[in-house]
Amino acid sequence: MSASKGGYYLPEPSHWPIVGSVGLFLMLGGFAHFLHGGSWMVMAAGAAVVIYMLFGWFGTVIRESQGGKYNDQVDMSFRWSMGWFIFSEVMFFAAFFGALFYARMWSVPWLGGASNNVMTPELLWHGFEAVWPTNGPGDVGGAYEPMGAWGIPAINTLILLTSGVTVTWAHWGLKKADRTQLILGLMATVALGFLFLGLQAYEYHHAYTEMDLKLGSGIYGTTFYMLTGFHGLHVTLGATMLTIILLRSIKGHFTAEHHFAFEAVAWYWHFVDVVWLGLFVFVYWLI
Repeated sequence: MSASKGGYYLPEPSHWPIVGSVGLFLMLGGFAHFLHGGSWMVMAAGAAVVIYMLFGWFGTVIRESQGGKYNDQVDMSFRWSMGWFIFSEVMFFAAFFGALFYARMWSVPWLGGASNNVMTPELLWHGFEAVWPTNGPGDVGGAYEPMGAWGIPAINTLILLTSGVTVTWAHWGLKKADRTQLILGLMATVALGFLFLGLQAYEYHHAYTEMDLKLGSGIYGTTFYMLTGFHGLHVTLGATMLTIILLRSIKGHFTAEHHFAFEAVAWYWHFVDVVWLGLFVFVYWLI
């Protein structure tokens, strides 16, 4: 079906959803088997099938887009879908920020005897002091050192903010048909994204080996690694998507009028930037 202003686009039947389902089943089933002492081979095979599905399915979508099969209705559908996807990610992180807020502002003070519960620490855990950061009653996970803001976290904040500028600069280049600016901006953004991940990996290693700050270090360690870890996963996905967009840009796939794939990834990257600012303030700075 060629592109047109109206009409409803009906895609061709595809086998990729079935392939993806098989891959996810093998990967998650293999992971459960691995946790119970089994081999990791089934999990690895499932991951390989999922990667194969991603390359195949997205390749099909790219070929259809380049072939002019998508009309205005499809473009609007893509935009709404990406918008709702990012909204779901906002809610995902809101749940973890909510857990941090509840633990810090409600649970810990209550355990310390706040809000007219002066007998709570005596009845539940004698001698517990309501201070943050904390590893909870009983010092779960042992002594640790909290992660400060003015070091790698501050550098990573600068890196992500700069990457937001470079991806916007690349977008400007695309809209004015300056492919050199587009490619250079994307290359800078990808490099900054993977630099962020490298520094975060170093930060985790330092936290585990020298600060004894681990996932099991009570509520502080749990919320710290859940929030920063899931954000790191999203940065990994975003940097991977940006790499694909860079390769497509080098091949000349986008025009000033038609480049929603670029816009979608840019939206996602800006979302990652905003989430990190929240993390920097509430996890690192307001310690």
